Amino acid sequence: MRALLSIIILASLGWSSYWFVGARAAKSGFEAWFDTRRAEGWVADYADLALRGFPNRFDTTFSELALADPGTGLAWEAPFFQLLALSYKPNHMIAVWPQTQLIATPLEKYRITSDDMRASMVLKASTGLTLDRATLTARQLTIAPDGDNAPLQIKGLTLAAEHVPADADAHYHLGLRADGLAPPNAWAARVDPNGTLPDTFTVLHADFTILFDKPWDRHAIEQARPQPKQIRLRLAEATWGQLSLQAAGELMVDAAGQPSGTVTIKARNWREILQLARSSGSLPAAIADPLEEGLTQLSRLAGNPKTLDIPLEFAKGRIWLGPVPIGPAPVLRLR
Repeated sequence: MRALLSIIILASLGWSSYWFVGARAAKSGFEAWFDTRRAEGWVADYADLALRGFPNRFDTTFSELALADPGTGLAWEAPFFQLLALSYKPNHMIAVWPQTQLIATPLEKYRITSDDMRASMVLKASTGLTLDRATLTARQLTIAPDGDNAPLQIKGLTLAAEHVPADADAHYHLGLRADGLAPPNAWAARVDPNGTLPDTFTVLHADFTILFDKPWDRHAIEQARPQPKQIRLRLAEATWGQLSLQAAGELMVDAAGQPSGTVTIKARNWREILQLARSSGSLPAAIADPLEEGLTQLSRLAGNPKTLDIPLEFAKGRIWLGPVPIGPAPVLRLR
């Protein structure tokens, strides 16, 4: 019995020493990271950094956090931010965001509120802290331009990412689902002035893989974001009342962010969708009129006047429907 008691005491002392050494190392690492960012010209401030959770957790809490990268013009402010981990499994973390936070881009500031926003992240055991898999969820999410009364609202958001281990180090499978997405009132009124569509989208989800030029790890924040090289869209679907769009295809992305490839769009009640695009101003009449004529001919050939399969080509910085350019292609670059 005395021997067993001695073993228990030694084990307890050893585990306590492990926790205190690990906690001190983690706190020093966070402090050094902020010091390095400030030396690089960032705004990298917090009012307090607390590390608790003895004996089985490393729970890190930042209060009054502010980060701003002068190279990209991106900034983030939050009253607190938490990283929670089991002390015996420190590479599996839970990130917890506050109910209100502020994200700024060079073009706009966005106030983000939610009832609960958190992410589960598993990092590879390496100094680079490479992402293996992650799932972010948010409930009652609201995204509003600062000072604007027309926010985007989502009842439930799920974003999942997982490294594809059989392929390149920077290949990821991603999934997105938004339940109860309500577009901003001003936009909805402009697109649907007669109020014939419901307040929320019935379905909005996407399943795709992206090959980046480098893995997502701590250098993605410290230096530069990984950039997409190849996007395989397995299926993206959006349903708003009787209107439905589905998309699938593959794009290659060059160093300038210009995509090339084909994405096939399946549109149900396409005339109504085209009219919404025209009403919102996202599709000028000079393009909408000839486009409608061309799609009418396609629908007659297909034998279904309400549903169309439309192959869109991305090339030379434009989106093409057959030989006709219908608009500029988006530049796929992450700031």
